[in-house]
Amino acid sequence: MMRSPDRISTSIRRASGEITTRTEPYISLAKRHKFLGQPILRGIVSFFEMLVIGIKTLNYSAEVTAADEESDASDISSPVSRKMNLALAGTIVVSMALAIGIFFFLPLLFAQLLNVHKEALGFNLIAGIIRMVMFVMYIKAISYLKDIKRIFAYHGAEHKTIFAFEADLPLTVENTRKFTTLHPRCGTSFILIVALMAILTYAVSDSIFASTFGHQPFLLQRFALHFSLLPLVAGVSYELLKLSGKTRNNKLTKFFIAPGLWLQKITTREPEDDQLEVGITSLIASIEGTQLYNEKVRV
Repeated sequence: MMRSPDRISTSIRRASGEITTRTEPYISLAKRHKFLGQPILRGIVSFFEMLVIGIKTLNYSAEVTAADEESDASDISSPVSRKMNLALAGTIVVSMALAIGIFFFLPLLFAQLLNVHKEALGFNLIAGIIRMVMFVMYIKAISYLKDIKRIFAYHGAEHKTIFAFEADLPLTVENTRKFTTLHPRCGTSFILIVALMAILTYAVSDSIFASTFGHQPFLLQRFALHFSLLPLVAGVSYELLKLSGKTRNNKLTKFFIAPGLWLQKITTREPEDDQLEVGITSLIASIEGTQLYNEKVRV
């Protein structure tokens, strides 16, 4: 899936070997409404928009898979396709609930069990470390699954394609192959920035809570407070990610983005040529007919 300033394209390799691409117009709320385009607010908007886009992309992928597996599933109103959509919706709901419970609530619980809940910074530092360790262990564990290996290879193909585009090279397999799979503006790096920003933000929020109510928040209070501040954490992290992308050649920036790039060594793999073709197809479709296409795509 590739997103340009005014459209989103999703390309999928069918069972037959052909590439199917769906392109839809999409302009972010942050661009349609000036107020929402302000720093931090645009990050919050982008955070929720990408959740929605991700779910829609998964839904489209499921429909294409159903069309390949069942002859009548090419009609998205067919019983098979409806079952696929319902199953996907249920999977997404369960997955989000598990993600919140495992990666948000459990670190708070473990930190409290370690008896560090009396001090805001110490508590959130321990909870943040636990959260990151659990996340890295989870990513590492699933990276051994066959299907996930292929997904991570497509992730690498996206990065290589974007690098070639940013370098003003013709979008060919040969040119994209030259680049690394590690990109500083990747969502993997964003997650790491969020985790680090959360430690600082939640330490401040817990301190404010303690000074207001005379005690550190209890476990459920802390969970509710931290969860409600997640959009703010995401908004600030988004600005830091954009800054790191613009200044990635700066020595200080390289130092701070290094952990995110290390994590991408797990979430990306070297793609095959057919996967690079899918990435190129998606990117070209997302900018075709625009000024960017006229200026940069020379194949």
